[in-house]
Amino acid sequence: MPTRVAVIGATGSIGAQALEIIARYPQHFELAGAVAGRRAAALREALTPFPAARAVLIDPDGPVPEGTAVGIEAACQLAGSADVDVVLVGGGGAGALLPTLAACRGGHLVAIATKEVLVMAGELVTETAHQHGARIVPVDSEHSAIWQCLRGERKESVQRLILTASGGALRALPLAELSRVTPEQALDHPNWRMGPKVTIDTATMINKGLEVIEAHFLFDIPYQQIDVVIQPQSAIHSAVEFCDGTMMAQLGVADMRAPIALALSDGVRLPGVVPSLQLTELARIDFEAVDPARYPALQVVRDAGARGGAVPAVMNAANEVAVAAFLDGRLAFMEISSLVATVISDFQPPAQLGLEDLLAADRWARERAEALASQPSSPTPGAVTV
Repeated sequence: MPTRVAVIGATGSIGAQALEIIARYPQHFELAGAVAGRRAAALREALTPFPAARAVLIDPDGPVPEGTAVGIEAACQLAGSADVDVVLVGGGGAGALLPTLAACRGGHLVAIATKEVLVMAGELVTETAHQHGARIVPVDSEHSAIWQCLRGERKESVQRLILTASGGALRALPLAELSRVTPEQALDHPNWRMGPKVTIDTATMINKGLEVIEAHFLFDIPYQQIDVVIQPQSAIHSAVEFCDGTMMAQLGVADMRAPIALALSDGVRLPGVVPSLQLTELARIDFEAVDPARYPALQVVRDAGARGGAVPAVMNAANEVAVAAFLDGRLAFMEISSLVATVISDFQPPAQLGLEDLLAADRWARERAEALASQPSSPTPGAVTV
């Protein structure tokens, strides 16, 4: 019987590729339903090959097709449904949290690509999954690589997780020019084709900081054992260093369909998902240390993760606002990290850490970040302590 899949974020990049995989391997997968945020027409088109699949729009931007459910509650009902085996969380940012929790309460396999879910609520999500017998597997290429390297290994043998980063579109730009970077420059990623928000996060390396937090929760590894190194060709997706001094890395073409298919199949490798990486065609494989002057946001995010509680949720919300402000021309590129640091510095963590506390922290951070982004002068970051 094919694995029944629900896709959250069906009209985004990850969601579209997931639907492609489901359609290509009908003997393995069946689309039970799909959720999109606003794009009614795009969802209708995406589901054309899947006439039996349920459709949900959280906040539609146009006429709602007949039979389409509307609202976050409908999305949660689909994610937690008993006739779903796997829930792929592929979009929606912080808005994907509630459907993810519903999927965990349903005891499903949760294939997660939306970093913001574990970043803002990793403690809550992992505890909910544990309580209801759900399992969380990674979709991000870096975390999928680590997942593959860890298979069959003993946890006590792990010395270090090494997340690789491309360095983004601005890796080679002179430091003096970063303050004048345009959105078009930052969006011109050399290796990957992704949505605008994650592409900007790659340029600031906030994306990699989010992945550090995500790796902490996915693999239950302390932050001090998670490192980042730049690998510009994006051929080595990540690596694990073991206690005996050896290292295992995962290589492949830069194509998200491979980790998506692996997650949907719960680790079973399907034939012909992506073209093979031709080692003889790799002219070189380079590694570079992360320059803190070029990527100050990485440490801001790592510090937020180490503080824990609601601080990562605040950091994540502030970054989403800052990236939108940069894309709108209201914020300079190098001001993204300083605005995020300022919002974190201004935050007073709550005594409790329930869902409502996290959502309240998220709302507060968005309001504070928007106020800072609307000021005519650049924000000055306060001290961020761990």
